[in-house]
Amino acid sequence: MEKLDRITIDPNICLGQATLRGMRITVSVVLKMLAGGKSVEDVLKAYPELEAEDVRQAMRYAAWVVSDQMPSLSA
Repeated sequence: MEKLDRITIDPNICLGQATLRGMRITVSVVLKMLAGGKSVEDVLKAYPELEAEDVRQAMRYAAWVVSDQMPSLSA
């Protein structure tokens, strides 16, 4: 698995949701913005404390979680 050193999970931050570098910005917030049509640049403008690598790792983390939990979507 690729290095995901910017993804942190701490039960004392955001109820244990995956966050970026321990900040109170969750991976899910970033992913929802991207899924809603926002660009990486839009995310970075909305959250100036983030870096482009944070967004990339959020996407890689999500891909890993989904592939681990849902190996197939065939009906």
